Amino acid sequence: MHLPAYSLHLAAWVGLLGVVAVYAVLIRVPRFAVSKRQAWSFLGAMGVLLVSLTWPLANLAAHSLLVALVVQRLLLLLAVPPLLFTGLPVGLVAAMTRPSLLDAVARVCSRPVPAAAIVTAVSVGTLTAPVVSAQASSAYARGGLDGLLLLAGCVLWLPVLHPVPGTGSMSALATAGYLVVQSILPSFLSIVWIFARHPLYAVYAHGRVLFLSPLADQELSGFVAKLGTIFVLWGVAFVIVVRSERVAEEGGDPNPLTWADVERELERAERRDRHRARVPDAPGRSRTFGDAARPDDDPDGGSSSPSD
Repeated sequence: MHLPAYSLHLAAWVGLLGVVAVYAVLIRVPRFAVSKRQAWSFLGAMGVLLVSLTWPLANLAAHSLLVALVVQRLLLLLAVPPLLFTGLPVGLVAAMTRPSLLDAVARVCSRPVPAAAIVTAVSVGTLTAPVVSAQASSAYARGGLDGLLLLAGCVLWLPVLHPVPGTGSMSALATAGYLVVQSILPSFLSIVWIFARHPLYAVYAHGRVLFLSPLADQELSGFVAKLGTIFVLWGVAFVIVVRSERVAEEGGDPNPLTWADVERELERAERRDRHRARVPDAPGRSRTFGDAARPDDDPDGGSSSPSD
């Protein structure tokens, strides 16, 4: 079987071109200005997305080859999010995550344990046989799963890159350990694929595709998933540790505090103060900052009364 017939994937093209157009407008705003390196990083993310979501990779992943699905997933999880985070203006990310709900979600997802749990759940859940069959039969299901995987990739990289201000940072060794864990837990199904004696997905259990039998496709998928994940995440972990040691030797701070971090902490403190101001301190009464001390309140805790 040869490559699938060409299809335009118009929705993907229109969506990505729209995102690039919005980005081009936003970076003209002075507070959202970016460097050339950031701009190229963003365009790189859009290019990888285009490869992932259009012909021929998307067509092969949907109906023909499990290994194509694995490559598509690796691109969405490991390649697009770090390029995207690097290319976005810091001010734009700060503005987008300023609402208290989004800020709280970002803080939780920037912690290693929740991040590892979320990525593992999404990675394994989207590879169950019913879900794989659903994405093969529905373009809407494929789009939803692609978006879910992209979000999981963002969660994976949040504890490493810390694009959201005020989400804290780990030491280089802790970050390396987190990346090693992320290379093992979400991809444990690859071992099952390598040693399985029969195809596990009916969608891909048909004749040879590009000279690969269904079983050979499955075994190759296991090696690609495991080795690809290890190569990327362990490589990043090594770079982080080496860079941190070099910065420490030069007397610098591997994790410097930025003004965006300080500003976000001040915003959180202000929200906490407003919340405390609305908390009732007596039944039927809520104290606010505008409350003034009552004239009969004694500063020492008692109550004053007119002298006889």
